[in-house]
Amino acid sequence: MGKLLRRGWRYLVAALRGKLDEVADPRVQIEQAIDDAKTQHQLLSQQAAAVIGNERELELKLTRSIEETEKLQANARQALLLAEQARQAGDERKASSYEDSARAFASKLVSTESAMRDLHAMHERAGQASAQARAAVETNAMALQKKLAERTKLLSQLDQAKMQERLNTAMASMTQLTPAGDTPTLEEVRDKIESRYARALGEAELTSNSVEARMMEVERAALDVEGAARLESIRESLGLPAAAATPALSADADAAAIEPPTETTASTRRRGNSGRKTADGQRGTRSRSTAEPTEKPSGDDT
Repeated sequence: MGKLLRRGWRYLVAALRGKLDEVADPRVQIEQAIDDAKTQHQLLSQQAAAVIGNERELELKLTRSIEETEKLQANARQALLLAEQARQAGDERKASSYEDSARAFASKLVSTESAMRDLHAMHERAGQASAQARAAVETNAMALQKKLAERTKLLSQLDQAKMQERLNTAMASMTQLTPAGDTPTLEEVRDKIESRYARALGEAELTSNSVEARMMEVERAALDVEGAARLESIRESLGLPAAAATPALSADADAAAIEPPTETTASTRRRGNSGRKTADGQRGTRSRSTAEPTEKPSGDDT
C-alpha cells in the first residue's frame, strides 16, 4: 500500500510539473534561471572571499611569527654575548644567568620556528585554495555573463515568436477556411453589403416595371410635351423664331408619339392651335391695315 501511494505521489508530482511547464511563461522562467545563477555566483563569491580572507589572516600570522623569530634570535645572541662578557669579567654567576636566558630564548625560538613552519605550510595551502577560488569566481562570472547574453537572445527570440504567432493568427483570420470568430472579417462584411445592394437593385427593378411607375412616366412625358407646346406658343406670340429641338425634347416627342394621347394632351393641343390661329389672325389684320392706302375724298379732285 505504501509503495502504491509513493508511486501515485510521484506520478502526481510529475504530471503537475509537466502541466506547469506547459502553462508557464518563458519570460518568467528565464528570469528565474538568471536569478538562480546570480544567487549561486553570490554564494561562490562569498566562499571565495572567506578563503582569500583565511589566506590573508595566515599571512599576517606568518609575518608576526617571522618577526618574533628574528626577535628571539637577536635576544639569544645578546644573552650569549653578555654571558661571554660576564665570564671574561670573572663573574661566573652572572654569566650563568645569561646562559640560562639564552637557553630560554633558544627554546622559545625553536617552538616559534616550528609554529612558523606550520603557518608557512598552511599559508601555501591557503594560497592555492584562494587561487582556485579566484579562478572559480572568474569562471562563474564568465558563465553568468554568458547566461545574461543568452537571456537577451532568448527574450528577443520570444518576442519574435510572439510576433510571428500574432502574424499567423492575423493571416489565418483572412483566409476563408478559418471559422468565423467574434469579429466579422472584411469578406463577410463585403458579402453582406453586396447582398443588400443586390436586393435593393431587385426591388428597384420591380418598382420601375410596375403599373404605377409607367403611369408616372406617361404623365411626366405629357407634362413635358405640354410645357414645350406652351413655350412654342409664347415664342410665336412674341414673334421669336422657333427653337431647335433638343435631344431631350425629341425623346419626349418620340415617347409622346408612341404613347396614345390622353384627354389632357389633346385639349392642350387644341388650345395651342386655337391660340396659334388667333395670333395669326391678329397679325394678318395688322398687316392688312398697314398695307391698304387711305382713300382720298372726291372733293379733292376738283
